[in-house]
Amino acid sequence: MAEIINLVNNLKLRWKMMVLVLPLVTIPIFIVGGVIGYISTKQAYLGITQTSKDDLEHTASFAADLLNSHYQQFQVYKQDKERSFHQELATLTDLSYNMVRAQNNQYKKGLIDLETAKREADRALKKVNVGKTGYIYAMTSKGELKVHIAQEGKNVFNEHDDKGHYFIREMCEKAVRSKPGEVLYIVYPWRNAELGDKALRKKVVAYRYFKDWDWIIAAGGYLEETYEDVNFERRSFEALKEKLKAKKVGKTGYIFCMDGSGNFMIHPSGEGKNFIKATDFNGSTFIKEMCENKTGWIRYAWKNPGESAPRMKIVRYEYFKPWNWIVAAGSYEDEFYEEANAIKGRIMESMVVLTILVSVISMVLVFVASRVMTDPIARMMTVIRKVKRGRFDERIPVTANDELGELAVAFNKMTSIIKHNKELEANLAQQGKMASLGVLSSGVAHEINNPLGVILGYAGYIEGKLSPDDPHYKFIHEIKRESKRCKKIVQDLLNYARTPQPDLEETDINALLDQIVDFAANHTDMHHVSVRKELQPGIPSIMIDGDQIRQVAINLILNAGAAMEKGGTLVVSSELAADGLVSLKFRDNGGGIPAEHMERIFEPFFTTKIKGTGLGLAITKQIVEQHHGKIRIESSVGTGTTVEVLLPVNRDLYE
Repeated sequence: MAEIINLVNNLKLRWKMMVLVLPLVTIPIFIVGGVIGYISTKQAYLGITQTSKDDLEHTASFAADLLNSHYQQFQVYKQDKERSFHQELATLTDLSYNMVRAQNNQYKKGLIDLETAKREADRALKKVNVGKTGYIYAMTSKGELKVHIAQEGKNVFNEHDDKGHYFIREMCEKAVRSKPGEVLYIVYPWRNAELGDKALRKKVVAYRYFKDWDWIIAAGGYLEETYEDVNFERRSFEALKEKLKAKKVGKTGYIFCMDGSGNFMIHPSGEGKNFIKATDFNGSTFIKEMCENKTGWIRYAWKNPGESAPRMKIVRYEYFKPWNWIVAAGSYEDEFYEEANAIKGRIMESMVVLTILVSVISMVLVFVASRVMTDPIARMMTVIRKVKRGRFDERIPVTANDELGELAVAFNKMTSIIKHNKELEANLAQQGKMASLGVLSSGVAHEINNPLGVILGYAGYIEGKLSPDDPHYKFIHEIKRESKRCKKIVQDLLNYARTPQPDLEETDINALLDQIVDFAANHTDMHHVSVRKELQPGIPSIMIDGDQIRQVAINLILNAGAAMEKGGTLVVSSELAADGLVSLKFRDNGGGIPAEHMERIFEPFFTTKIKGTGLGLAITKQIVEQHHGKIRIESSVGTGTTVEVLLPVNRDLYE
């Protein structure tokens, strides 16, 4: 026994479920199958014939179809009224738009000032009514109400309906993108407390955009206020009720309807009364059960006045969703029962076959269920192992709302928090390094630049005293060159530690790139390669620090030149990318960057050059990020490298 338990414990979860659950499923099936087969042979005469049940079901469906026909008939009527209402609102909106445009024309002609024009437009729009409670209003594309009967001057940009839909935002966004003369519509549920509304009503709004004043002119009203001839619908419904009451089910059965609270809406004798607490002869609250289940069959014992004993009643009921009604057709079972048909076939054999079939199906379902339960766990374990190895970008896919789904969401959230904390730690470490680097840079600049200046001075003096043919001349020249290199290293260190905030001004990026490429192409480090420009025309001006972006472009161009042999080609291009960004690309056909270096190329002091400082790309990335931009590098060894700088057209959207 212990060996069996150990064997089961060592199984995978999927097979453990099969071993443990399958007997619990199949054994009861065999037992229940045998019992049912035995009982079926004894109790067959008690079964209700299928024909009788079908009759009840058809009757209930017939009643539901009649109600649905009535409902659909008046739905079509209401839809027609809605279309007509849309047209009326469009007409009112166009009329209001023309009134505002007329006032603006008066202003343009110099007959009135702008404030007077807007005031007259305000007065005219407020005089227009839409239905009983609708009105005309106007607001700016930022949601500020310029014309309104009650809230003029208020900003409603963040207003939302009871479902959380920010309908004002939607109106503002669509209006500014609309075509000239286009009338837009929006429909949302709204409850106006000032009008005493206790429930949501459908509100329809038509609107147009008047660009000259940045006004969104809207006409809105409640759809239900346009419905007419309510009495006709009421009379039609009364006729329908009489038709249902006249329909008999069997000898004494009938059709009845009730709402979800047990109020009888249609009934031969109990109409208008609530029977939710009604009980049958055995004390069962059958009406409450019907209200809870909404659709199905129910049997209950009922004793009418004057009867000596209760009779079993069977009811078929269906749910009519549009009105939250339960439509039922019922009759007494003794009116439908006939002598049970002779038992045909061998019931027990059939039950055995059925039981075996159900058992096989159960085995398949248990296996499928075990896979459904364990496959998500296996996927979770795969992701967890990756996260354990430091890959915090991995996420468990959430495919369900059950406990495993909640676990996946919690794990993903935990991973995000860990990743965020790691980034915070890295940022804090970087800030500490930058603070130390600032202090170090100041000290280095002070302690090294002064001696370097003296060295350069004396070296220049000696160089002037020596002839180029002197064997010591090249040593003095080397001293000067290496001293200047030291000064450049110190200056790069200061630039990285103290990169100033960009001084932004509106700049034509194509013109700037054109200047930079012409300058860089003449640099001594670029004489061995050719530089080609592919600048997309029509790119809008952007807010940048021209000097800093110039430094970025020159760094990237000179890096590309250093990576190419003689005859190489550098392509500098610009284009308007997606998401409101301008893309600047620097594509060379040099040797490329090895994969092991790609993750470190932006790190300070990392370089593969013999005489490089490793600060050029670090400074470049720092400048681009201060412009709220991004820098990306794609490289293939032996093919070349493409560096892309993305800068926002509208800087405010990326702050």
